[in-house]
Amino acid sequence: MDYFFQGFRLITTKGLKRFVFFPLAINLILFTAGFYYLFGEISSSIVWLTELIPDWKWLSWLKDGLSYIIWPIAVITILLVFALTFGTLANWIAAPFNGLLAEKVEQHLTGQRMDDTGLTDVFKDIPRTLGRELSKLTYYIPRAIGFLLLFFILPVFGQVLWFLFSAWMMAIQYCDYAFDNHKVSFREMKHVLQANRSQSFSFGITVSVFSLIPIVNFLVMPVAVCGATALWVDELKEQV
Repeated sequence: MDYFFQGFRLITTKGLKRFVFFPLAINLILFTAGFYYLFGEISSSIVWLTELIPDWKWLSWLKDGLSYIIWPIAVITILLVFALTFGTLANWIAAPFNGLLAEKVEQHLTGQRMDDTGLTDVFKDIPRTLGRELSKLTYYIPRAIGFLLLFFILPVFGQVLWFLFSAWMMAIQYCDYAFDNHKVSFREMKHVLQANRSQSFSFGITVSVFSLIPIVNFLVMPVAVCGATALWVDELKEQV
């Protein structure tokens, strides 16, 4: 968990801040647009739902009560949707910039220069980085379907498994940038994380929890990239 919190310190480090800007801006734009859209849809849906109730005086309490009950549920739902859908979309779009951020963080932590890359090289690497994101997606989808089925069949047990699976995917998502910078295959990266399950899950759980906190979730992407890179430098690099 300490590596995630170390990410908060790293994003404010002189020399790294400008590389934080792009993933942070992408996250902010997508989350703001998504929240604005969903908020409007929920408002109109609640109005439509309450209008189904007959306009009788003795039922006015039901209309008011229904609005108060639905709004908290709707807000929680939005947060969950953000953590999954918009987080995934943001990672796809920001993948090349996250790779660059991971490279600069590693260079800062180790003091060793890596291949000097700029925005031109970032754009050249887009096909490769999107291919890597596709590997994560093909790994994620079939397993997500299975865990979602358990989520509905065995609610309590399924929820625990879904949360742990989400945490595992968070560890894969953010640790992978440092691995990919060193051309470590996706399969080998998974083996290394599996060999360090406690660290992987504790890091992923922390990312998952902070992804559900409003405002803070805007910062989660660059913070997690920085924290995962610090984990790579200190613990995982020697195991490759």
